[in-house]
Amino acid sequence: MVFKFITSKPLWVNILAGLGVLLIVLFVFLQSLKLITKHGHTLHIPNVIGKSLQEAESILSAQGFEVELQDSIYQKDAPAGMVLRQFPDANETVKINRTVYITINRWVAPLIDMPKFEGLSFRSAEVSIKQLGLLLGDTSYRQDFAKNAVLEQRYQGKRIEPGKKVPLGSKIDLVLGSGLSNIAFSVPDLFGMTYADAKILLESNNLYTGLVFFDRDVTDTNSAYIYKQTPERITADRRINKIRRGETIDLWMSTTLPVRKVDTSVSNNIDQPY
Repeated sequence: MVFKFITSKPLWVNILAGLGVLLIVLFVFLQSLKLITKHGHTLHIPNVIGKSLQEAESILSAQGFEVELQDSIYQKDAPAGMVLRQFPDANETVKINRTVYITINRWVAPLIDMPKFEGLSFRSAEVSIKQLGLLLGDTSYRQDFAKNAVLEQRYQGKRIEPGKKVPLGSKIDLVLGSGLSNIAFSVPDLFGMTYADAKILLESNNLYTGLVFFDRDVTDTNSAYIYKQTPERITADRRINKIRRGETIDLWMSTTLPVRKVDTSVSNNIDQPY
């Protein structure tokens, strides 16, 4: 019947009828597309930067947005879990059901390799600490000829070796050289002392071991005996040698307790305590 109806009409009538049907179908399709895509339904994205992750999700979800955690980075001066970035940006006009991607501050600071600051000047170490995302902690001084040079790097009260893992943003304390003292005093006599005892004596007087030479048969360095030192306690003209705090003494060590074979008396019979 339909075929007979179509064929009984002129061609131009069928063409017009076909165009009419096509227009109706297109109109229905566009209207349904608007409903599906919610054309014309837009919202302004709220600003959630500075909010906690839980707060941001609650605010965005309540206004019809999907929320997706895109990334986490670390900022030492921001609370853990705080929203640092969002995309799209705040106040942008978007369709409802749009996904908002957020970046939060990491809950745990990432670990980095501890750099080597020892041997650097204080200024260089200070700049490096800032560039590497660390914090400068306390600075203290120890008498040493290298004034304002970093003698020791410390983390949580203990010296830390370069290459050890520390959290980003950690405080690093520095021990700096204060330069040599202007006051000279008698060079201590280390002859016959063990290496361990000599170190204690030197450190108590703010002196340090320089080069240390061990005889070939030495296996236990701490129990080896000192048979020579530079500078010596007595000068060639048999006077007390002088040294300043922060200076070093070179040592020669042996497994055998040495016997003194030279006269160590002073010409003026005046000795100064150390």
